[in-house]
Amino acid sequence: MSPLRVCIVGSGNWGSAIARIIGKNVQNSNRFYPTVKMWVFEEIINGRKLSEIINQEHENVKYLPGYKIPHNQFIGRICEQIAGQIKPGTFGISLIKGIDEGPDGLKLISDLIREQLKIEISVLMGANIAKEVADEKFCETTIGCKNETQGEIFKELMQTPNFRITVVLDSDTVELCGALKNIVAVGAGFCDGLSFGDNTKAAVIRLGLMEMVAFAKMFCKGPVSTATFLESCGVADLITTCYGGRNRKVAEAFARTGKSIEELENEMLNGQKLQGPQTSAEVYKILKQKNMLHKFPLFTTIYKICYEGRSIQDFIMCLQNHPEHM
Repeated sequence: MSPLRVCIVGSGNWGSAIARIIGKNVQNSNRFYPTVKMWVFEEIINGRKLSEIINQEHENVKYLPGYKIPHNQFIGRICEQIAGQIKPGTFGISLIKGIDEGPDGLKLISDLIREQLKIEISVLMGANIAKEVADEKFCETTIGCKNETQGEIFKELMQTPNFRITVVLDSDTVELCGALKNIVAVGAGFCDGLSFGDNTKAAVIRLGLMEMVAFAKMFCKGPVSTATFLESCGVADLITTCYGGRNRKVAEAFARTGKSIEELENEMLNGQKLQGPQTSAEVYKILKQKNMLHKFPLFTTIYKICYEGRSIQDFIMCLQNHPEHM
Protein backbone atom coordinates (compact mmCIF):
# COMPACT_ATOMS: atom_id res chain seq x y z
CA MET A 1 0.00 0.00 0.00
CA SER A 2 1.43 3.41 -0.97
CA PRO A 3 2.18 5.83 1.90
CA LEU A 4 -0.55 8.27 2.95
CA ARG A 5 0.19 11.91 2.12
CA VAL A 6 -0.55 14.40 4.93
CA CYS A 7 -1.59 18.02 4.45
CA ILE A 8 -2.33 20.54 7.22
CA VAL A 9 -4.83 23.22 6.24
CA GLY A 10 -4.28 26.37 8.32
CA SER A 11 -1.24 27.77 10.07
CA GLY A 12 -2.40 29.48 13.25
CA ASN A 13 -0.89 28.68 16.65
CA TRP A 14 -2.78 25.37 16.95
CA GLY A 15 -2.05 24.27 13.38
CA SER A 16 1.62 25.09 13.90
CA ALA A 17 1.77 23.19 17.21
CA ILE A 18 0.24 20.10 15.57
CA ALA A 19 2.60 20.52 12.58
CA ARG A 20 5.53 20.05 14.95
CA ILE A 21 4.14 16.72 16.15
CA ILE A 22 3.09 15.43 12.73
CA GLY A 23 6.36 16.48 11.09
CA LYS A 24 8.33 14.33 13.55
CA ASN A 25 5.92 11.37 13.56
CA VAL A 26 5.81 10.85 9.79
CA GLN A 27 9.60 10.43 9.78
CA ASN A 28 9.29 7.48 12.15
CA SER A 29 6.52 5.59 10.33
CA ASN A 30 6.29 3.73 7.02
CA ARG A 31 2.57 4.46 6.82
CA PHE A 32 3.01 8.13 5.86
CA TYR A 33 4.83 9.97 3.07
CA PRO A 34 7.78 11.81 4.68
CA THR A 35 6.92 15.32 3.41
CA VAL A 36 4.02 17.17 5.04
CA LYS A 37 2.39 20.05 3.18
CA MET A 38 0.65 22.99 4.81
CA TRP A 39 -1.81 25.43 3.25
CA VAL A 40 -1.04 28.89 4.64
CA PHE A 41 -3.17 32.03 4.56
CA GLU A 42 -0.55 34.26 2.95
CA GLU A 43 0.42 37.31 5.00
CA ILE A 44 3.28 39.81 4.77
CA ILE A 45 5.43 39.87 7.93
CA ASN A 46 8.10 42.61 7.97
CA GLY A 47 8.08 42.73 4.19
CA ARG A 48 8.33 38.95 3.69
CA LYS A 49 5.69 36.34 2.84
CA LEU A 50 4.73 34.14 5.80
CA SER A 51 4.95 31.02 3.61
CA GLU A 52 8.49 32.03 2.57
CA ILE A 53 9.56 32.54 6.21
CA ILE A 54 8.19 29.13 7.26
CA ASN A 55 9.81 27.41 4.25
CA GLN A 56 13.22 28.99 4.83
CA GLU A 57 13.37 29.28 8.62
CA HIS A 58 10.93 26.53 9.64
CA GLU A 59 9.24 28.80 12.17
CA ASN A 60 5.81 30.43 12.20
CA VAL A 61 7.03 33.81 13.46
CA LYS A 62 3.52 35.24 13.74
CA TYR A 63 1.46 32.52 15.41
CA LEU A 64 3.99 30.29 17.17
CA PRO A 65 7.25 32.25 17.49
CA GLY A 66 10.25 30.51 18.99
CA TYR A 67 9.25 26.96 17.97
CA LYS A 68 10.90 25.28 15.01
CA ILE A 69 8.70 23.28 12.63
CA PRO A 70 10.44 20.13 11.27
CA HIS A 71 12.28 20.64 7.96
CA ASN A 72 10.01 18.25 6.04
CA GLN A 73 7.11 20.75 6.20
CA PHE A 74 6.46 22.26 2.79
CA ILE A 75 4.33 25.39 2.70
CA GLY A 76 2.20 26.16 -0.34
CA ARG A 77 -0.29 28.93 -1.02
CA ILE A 78 -3.74 28.39 0.43
CA CYS A 79 -5.91 26.89 -2.25
CA GLU A 80 -9.11 28.81 -2.87
CA GLN A 81 -10.81 25.70 -4.21
CA ILE A 82 -9.55 22.89 -1.97
CA ALA A 83 -12.39 20.67 -3.11
CA GLY A 84 -11.04 20.60 -6.66
CA GLN A 85 -7.63 19.36 -5.48
CA ILE A 86 -8.69 16.38 -3.40
CA LYS A 87 -7.94 12.83 -4.55
CA PRO A 88 -10.56 10.07 -4.19
CA GLY A 89 -10.23 8.24 -0.88
CA THR A 90 -9.00 11.33 0.98
CA PHE A 91 -10.17 11.63 4.59
CA GLY A 92 -9.67 14.40 7.11
CA ILE A 93 -9.79 15.48 10.73
CA SER A 94 -11.02 18.82 12.08
CA LEU A 95 -9.17 20.50 14.96
CA ILE A 96 -11.53 23.49 14.96
CA LYS A 97 -13.43 24.15 18.19
CA GLY A 98 -16.66 25.91 17.42
CA ILE A 99 -19.90 25.71 15.52
CA ASP A 100 -21.47 27.48 12.60
CA GLU A 101 -24.90 28.92 11.97
CA GLY A 102 -27.03 26.69 9.76
CA PRO A 103 -30.61 27.13 8.50
CA ASP A 104 -31.88 25.27 11.58
CA GLY A 105 -29.59 27.04 14.03
CA LEU A 106 -26.46 25.19 15.02
CA LYS A 107 -24.25 23.30 12.54
CA LEU A 108 -21.12 21.31 13.33
CA ILE A 109 -17.93 22.42 11.56
CA SER A 110 -17.21 18.80 10.57
CA ASP A 111 -20.58 18.63 8.82
CA LEU A 112 -19.73 21.74 6.81
CA ILE A 113 -16.37 20.27 5.75
CA ARG A 114 -17.98 16.89 5.01
CA GLU A 115 -20.61 18.49 2.79
CA GLN A 116 -18.24 20.80 0.91
CA LEU A 117 -15.32 18.42 0.37
CA LYS A 118 -17.36 15.17 0.14
CA ILE A 119 -14.91 13.31 2.39
CA GLU A 120 -15.08 11.53 5.74
CA ILE A 121 -14.12 13.82 8.64
CA SER A 122 -13.08 12.94 12.18
CA VAL A 123 -12.53 15.50 14.96
CA LEU A 124 -9.87 16.14 17.61
CA MET A 125 -10.85 18.00 20.78
CA GLY A 126 -9.28 18.23 24.22
CA ALA A 127 -7.64 20.31 26.92
CA ASN A 128 -4.92 21.40 24.50
CA ILE A 129 -3.51 24.91 24.88
CA ALA A 130 -1.34 25.30 21.75
CA LYS A 131 1.73 26.79 23.46
CA GLU A 132 1.79 24.00 26.05
CA VAL A 133 1.52 21.38 23.29
CA ALA A 134 4.38 23.11 21.45
CA ASP A 135 6.38 23.09 24.72
CA GLU A 136 5.75 19.31 24.84
CA LYS A 137 4.10 19.52 28.23
CA PHE A 138 2.01 16.41 28.95
CA CYS A 139 -1.63 16.56 27.90
CA GLU A 140 -4.44 14.32 26.67
CA THR A 141 -6.80 14.72 23.75
CA THR A 142 -9.76 12.92 22.19
CA ILE A 143 -10.33 11.85 18.60
CA GLY A 144 -13.97 11.37 17.68
CA CYS A 145 -14.54 9.37 14.53
CA LYS A 146 -17.25 7.47 12.71
CA ASN A 147 -14.63 5.24 11.06
CA GLU A 148 -12.51 3.41 13.63
CA THR A 149 -9.72 2.54 11.16
CA GLN A 150 -9.27 6.20 10.27
CA GLY A 151 -9.29 7.10 13.97
CA GLU A 152 -6.36 4.72 14.58
CA ILE A 153 -4.45 6.19 11.60
CA PHE A 154 -4.86 9.69 13.05
CA LYS A 155 -3.75 8.40 16.46
CA GLU A 156 -0.55 7.01 14.92
CA LEU A 157 -0.02 10.30 13.07
CA MET A 158 -0.37 12.54 16.12
CA GLN A 159 0.27 10.65 19.36
CA THR A 160 3.52 11.23 21.27
CA PRO A 161 4.63 10.33 24.82
CA ASN A 162 3.36 13.76 25.95
CA PHE A 163 0.31 14.05 23.66
CA ARG A 164 -1.86 11.07 24.55
CA ILE A 165 -4.88 10.26 22.40
CA THR A 166 -8.07 8.33 23.11
CA VAL A 167 -10.23 7.38 20.13
CA VAL A 168 -14.02 7.26 20.58
CA LEU A 169 -16.76 6.62 18.01
CA ASP A 170 -19.05 9.31 19.45
CA SER A 171 -17.68 12.03 17.16
CA ASP A 172 -20.63 14.47 17.23
CA THR A 173 -20.50 14.57 21.03
CA VAL A 174 -16.72 15.11 21.01
CA GLU A 175 -17.14 18.07 18.65
CA LEU A 176 -20.11 19.51 20.52
CA CYS A 177 -18.06 19.51 23.75
CA GLY A 178 -15.48 21.71 22.02
CA ALA A 179 -18.16 24.32 21.30
CA LEU A 180 -20.43 24.17 24.36
CA LYS A 181 -17.63 24.44 26.93
CA ASN A 182 -17.04 28.00 25.70
CA ILE A 183 -20.51 29.00 26.94
CA VAL A 184 -19.72 27.59 30.39
CA ALA A 185 -16.40 29.45 30.37
CA VAL A 186 -18.34 32.72 29.99
CA GLY A 187 -20.27 31.78 33.15
CA ALA A 188 -16.97 31.03 34.91
CA GLY A 189 -15.71 34.48 33.87
CA PHE A 190 -18.86 36.08 35.29
CA CYS A 191 -18.09 34.31 38.58
CA ASP A 192 -14.57 35.74 38.63
CA GLY A 193 -15.77 39.22 37.69
CA LEU A 194 -18.39 39.15 40.45
CA SER A 195 -15.85 37.73 42.99
CA PHE A 196 -18.07 34.74 43.76
CA GLY A 197 -15.17 32.46 44.71
CA ASP A 198 -14.07 28.93 43.86
CA ASN A 199 -17.07 27.07 45.30
CA THR A 200 -19.47 28.98 43.06
CA LYS A 201 -17.22 28.52 40.06
CA ALA A 202 -17.11 24.77 40.70
CA ALA A 203 -20.92 24.77 40.72
CA VAL A 204 -20.96 26.63 37.39
CA ILE A 205 -18.61 24.03 35.89
CA ARG A 206 -20.71 21.11 37.20
CA LEU A 207 -24.08 22.57 36.18
CA GLY A 208 -22.57 23.60 32.85
CA LEU A 209 -21.41 20.04 32.27
CA MET A 210 -24.91 18.74 33.07
CA GLU A 211 -26.39 21.13 30.48
CA MET A 212 -23.76 20.08 27.94
CA VAL A 213 -24.76 16.43 28.39
CA ALA A 214 -28.48 17.23 28.15
CA PHE A 215 -28.00 19.39 25.05
CA ALA A 216 -25.89 16.74 23.29
CA LYS A 217 -28.58 14.10 23.94
CA MET A 218 -31.18 16.43 22.47
CA PHE A 219 -29.11 17.63 19.49
CA CYS A 220 -27.14 14.58 18.28
CA LYS A 221 -28.84 12.25 15.83
CA GLY A 222 -27.11 9.09 17.05
CA PRO A 223 -26.69 7.70 20.58
CA VAL A 224 -24.69 9.84 23.03
CA SER A 225 -22.35 8.11 25.48
CA THR A 226 -22.10 9.89 28.84
CA ALA A 227 -18.60 8.38 29.13
CA THR A 228 -17.44 10.70 26.32
CA PHE A 229 -17.83 13.64 28.72
CA LEU A 230 -15.23 12.04 31.01
CA GLU A 231 -12.67 12.15 28.19
CA SER A 232 -10.28 15.05 27.60
CA CYS A 233 -12.75 16.67 25.16
CA GLY A 234 -15.31 16.91 27.98
CA VAL A 235 -14.46 17.55 31.61
CA ALA A 236 -10.73 18.28 31.08
CA ASP A 237 -11.25 20.85 28.31
CA LEU A 238 -14.08 22.38 30.33
CA ILE A 239 -11.87 22.87 33.40
CA THR A 240 -8.98 24.32 31.35
CA THR A 241 -11.28 26.77 29.58
CA CYS A 242 -13.02 27.86 32.79
CA TYR A 243 -9.70 28.73 34.45
CA GLY A 244 -7.89 30.21 31.44
CA GLY A 245 -8.69 31.21 27.89
CA ARG A 246 -10.22 34.24 26.22
CA ASN A 247 -13.88 33.42 26.94
CA ARG A 248 -13.32 33.43 30.71
CA LYS A 249 -11.04 36.46 30.53
CA VAL A 250 -13.39 38.65 28.47
CA ALA A 251 -16.43 37.57 30.51
CA GLU A 252 -14.63 38.61 33.71
CA ALA A 253 -13.94 42.03 32.16
CA PHE A 254 -17.60 42.23 31.09
CA ALA A 255 -18.72 41.70 34.70
CA ARG A 256 -16.18 44.17 36.13
CA THR A 257 -16.46 47.00 33.59
CA GLY A 258 -20.05 46.91 32.33
CA LYS A 259 -18.77 47.31 28.75
CA SER A 260 -20.49 45.37 25.95
CA ILE A 261 -19.08 42.12 24.57
CA GLU A 262 -18.46 43.91 21.26
CA GLU A 263 -16.45 46.70 22.94
CA LEU A 264 -14.35 44.15 24.80
CA GLU A 265 -13.77 42.09 21.64
CA ASN A 266 -12.33 45.22 20.01
CA GLU A 267 -10.22 46.12 23.04
CA MET A 268 -8.97 42.69 24.09
CA LEU A 269 -9.12 40.54 20.94
CA ASN A 270 -8.36 43.05 18.17
CA GLY A 271 -11.93 42.69 16.95
CA GLN A 272 -11.92 38.88 16.79
CA LYS A 273 -15.27 37.36 17.76
CA LEU A 274 -15.58 35.55 21.07
CA GLN A 275 -16.81 31.97 20.67
CA GLY A 276 -18.78 31.57 23.93
CA PRO A 277 -21.40 34.31 23.46
CA GLN A 278 -21.84 33.42 19.76
CA THR A 279 -22.35 29.76 20.64
CA SER A 280 -24.86 30.71 23.34
CA ALA A 281 -26.85 32.60 20.70
CA GLU A 282 -27.00 29.55 18.40
CA VAL A 283 -27.93 27.26 21.29
CA TYR A 284 -30.60 29.72 22.47
CA LYS A 285 -32.26 29.65 19.02
CA ILE A 286 -32.53 25.87 19.08
CA LEU A 287 -33.78 25.72 22.68
CA LYS A 288 -36.41 28.36 21.93
CA GLN A 289 -37.59 26.45 18.84
CA LYS A 290 -37.95 23.31 20.92
CA ASN A 291 -39.54 25.13 23.88
CA MET A 292 -36.73 23.89 26.14
CA LEU A 293 -35.29 27.13 27.53
CA HIS A 294 -36.48 26.35 31.08
CA LYS A 295 -34.35 23.17 31.18
CA PHE A 296 -31.12 25.06 30.36
CA PRO A 297 -31.08 28.07 32.72
CA LEU A 298 -27.28 28.46 32.68
CA PHE A 299 -27.01 28.57 28.87
CA THR A 300 -30.11 30.75 28.62
CA THR A 301 -29.06 33.28 31.28
CA ILE A 302 -25.56 33.64 29.79
CA TYR A 303 -27.15 34.43 26.41
CA LYS A 304 -29.56 36.99 27.91
CA ILE A 305 -26.80 38.74 29.88
CA CYS A 306 -24.56 38.94 26.79
CA TYR A 307 -27.18 40.03 24.28
CA GLU A 308 -30.46 41.12 25.86
CA GLY A 309 -29.28 43.43 28.60
CA ARG A 310 -30.20 41.17 31.51
CA SER A 311 -28.40 42.28 34.66
CA ILE A 312 -25.17 40.45 35.46
CA GLN A 313 -26.39 40.40 39.05
CA ASP A 314 -29.11 37.92 37.98
CA PHE A 315 -26.47 35.33 37.15
CA ILE A 316 -26.53 33.83 40.66
CA MET A 317 -30.29 33.20 40.33
CA CYS A 318 -29.82 30.72 37.49
CA LEU A 319 -27.59 28.71 39.82
CA GLN A 320 -29.86 28.97 42.87
CA ASN A 321 -32.97 27.96 40.92
CA HIS A 322 -31.41 25.38 38.62
CA PRO A 323 -33.61 22.29 37.90
CA GLU A 324 -30.80 20.20 39.40
CA HIS A 325 -31.66 21.72 42.79
CA MET A 326 -35.44 21.47 42.59
